[in-house]
Amino acid sequence: MSLFDRLFGASKKNQPDIVFGRYTDAYKSEAQQEAFDRSLEAFERGERMSAYRDFLAFLKDEHTENITWQESGDTIHFEFWQGSRRVTGFANNEKVKVESKVARADDLNVGFLRRLMEYNFNLKFSRFALDPDNNLCIVFDTHTLDGAPHKLLQAMRELAIHADKQDDLLLDEFKMLRPAEERTYGDITDAEKEVKYEYLCQEIRRALEELDKGKPDPNQFPGTYAYMLLALAFRLDYLVRPEGFMMDVLERIHSIYFAKNNQTPQVKVQNIRKEFLKLLDRPKEAFFKEMYRTRSTFGVNPPVNHGTVVGLIEGEMPNMEWPIQQNHDVLALAVPQYIAGFALFHYAPPKPVRELLHLFFQITEAPFFRSVGFDIPYMDTAGLPNKSEITRAMRKIMDQNRAQFPHLKFDPQRLDFGSMVLFSKSYILILKDLNLNKAE
Repeated sequence: MSLFDRLFGASKKNQPDIVFGRYTDAYKSEAQQEAFDRSLEAFERGERMSAYRDFLAFLKDEHTENITWQESGDTIHFEFWQGSRRVTGFANNEKVKVESKVARADDLNVGFLRRLMEYNFNLKFSRFALDPDNNLCIVFDTHTLDGAPHKLLQAMRELAIHADKQDDLLLDEFKMLRPAEERTYGDITDAEKEVKYEYLCQEIRRALEELDKGKPDPNQFPGTYAYMLLALAFRLDYLVRPEGFMMDVLERIHSIYFAKNNQTPQVKVQNIRKEFLKLLDRPKEAFFKEMYRTRSTFGVNPPVNHGTVVGLIEGEMPNMEWPIQQNHDVLALAVPQYIAGFALFHYAPPKPVRELLHLFFQITEAPFFRSVGFDIPYMDTAGLPNKSEITRAMRKIMDQNRAQFPHLKFDPQRLDFGSMVLFSKSYILILKDLNLNKAE
């Protein structure tokens, strides 16, 4: 079932099975939480194998085949996925060991060996190592006596996330490396890749053209253009869902602007521009190679409560007023898009908030969703937001989450359908005022 169907139920038309945004493991079911509690209790009683069975059950995603395990004698052998990386391990009454092969080295180049040695200083539980076949691996092991479920959760999360991030980066930078294992899952069609690539290039060029127009002057209003460029980076991350080099560039764009250094906002904006140009200069074939579906076990983004999202909205929305007053619609729209993208890039917000942010992108980026095959009814014939369809979709999200959040509701009269800019402003302000107090 596609993400669209999971969020909004079956539609009149079959929707494509395309995943958006970064994977999150924040929405654990009651059964998963109970499995983790049992794991902790069994470990305290000294029942190590029982504890590890329940721990693996806690990690299993109900919507994807992310993890499998089997027992042989007194040992549990398990395998799980994090993005494009397969992670394997075993647990018995003496030891727990987990590892993932990141790349294979035909020649032991000092460059990548030094890189990984330095990287090891930043790891708390795991470490990069070479196996006898010259595979670059990331490894964690511990004696069972010290292998409590809480420790395993943190260690396996660290190992899996770093294995997934480093494989594409190392292969792209060091040509003497090759994949340790061939990817057998996640191929997407060339048609989908083509649409995503064209969207990527189109949106970057549009943003740079807006910057080059100089109205208003970027040297006088660098923060306004920073919203546009950062919103673009977050939006591409959510919609294109890149791996490897592109994902690293988008993360670097965020780091450039928020780095605490002596660079002025004007210089930071120009440095971000250079990063986007790197993406435009990259061959299409390189993008296609890094476009594929993944399945994961651990989310990178931390779960947050609605108050964190509220604080983000309250801090950023006032900056939308000036571009609205000056009729700079592109720059005005960038502010709510920045808020939505930032929340999805950095956080795992409460489930109804995540679903409403996804709907926001379906509305504001309706042409993209249609181009990859979705039936998106959220724009009317005049090119304005469709009041009835949007209101219906919002109510459906509220209804589906009301068992957990009984006070979840909104006033449709607060939505402004006069333009996309005004609609986006009113939509984000409604999101801010949602009551997400849980049922007692």
